[in-house]
Amino acid sequence: MYPLLETIKCEDGKFCNLEFHQARLEKSQKEYFGISPKIKLTEEILIPEFAKNGLFRCRVIYSEQIDSIEFFPYQFRIIKSLKIVEDNKIDYRYKYSDREKLNGLFEKRGNCDDIIIVKNGCITDSFVSNLVLSDGEKWRTPDTPLLPGTQRERLLKEGKIFESRILVDDISNFKKVGLINAFNDLTEMQVVACENIFF
Repeated sequence: MYPLLETIKCEDGKFCNLEFHQARLEKSQKEYFGISPKIKLTEEILIPEFAKNGLFRCRVIYSEQIDSIEFFPYQFRIIKSLKIVEDNKIDYRYKYSDREKLNGLFEKRGNCDDIIIVKNGCITDSFVSNLVLSDGEKWRTPDTPLLPGTQRERLLKEGKIFESRILVDDISNFKKVGLINAFNDLTEMQVVACENIFF
C-alpha cells in the first residue's frame, strides 16, 4: 500500500481549512489502512520559523502514522489552456503519494498548460485541482471527481458550488472553467475560457 498525503495551505503561520484535511485523513485511515484514526494534525504539525511569513505548502505523508512533514514555498502556475485527456481506468480515490499515473497523463498536455481528465465520458479533475464550470449563473463541479478535494468540500458545504454530472460533450454548454484546490478558492482560482479547452 502506498503512503497517502495531505497538502495544506499555510499562510503567514496559519493553516487554512485544516478541519477538512483532518476529516479526509481520518476517512482515509479508516477505509484505506483499515485502522481507527490516530493522527491529530493540530498536535503533530509544528510550523517552522521560516514558514511563518508568506505562503507555504505543508506536505504531510502518512500511513498508520505520520512519516514526514515538509514545508515548501508555494509556486504559482499560470494556466490559460487545458487539454482533454482520457483514462477510463485511473483510480485516485485517495490522495496517494504516488502520482506516477497522473504525471503520465500530464505529459500528454501538448502545448496546453494543464489537463482535464475524462473517465468513462465524465469530466473529473485537472492535474492538481478539482474543477468548477460556469454557465454564467452558477459554478458547477463534476459529481465524478477522481479525488474530492478539501476546498471543493468546503465550497459545497457553503452552497457556493453545486454538484452535477458533467459529460465531456457538455463542455460547450459552459463559458469558463475554474481550477480549485487547497490554495485556490473561487476568488483566487485560475479561470480558463472554454474556447481554450482542446481535444
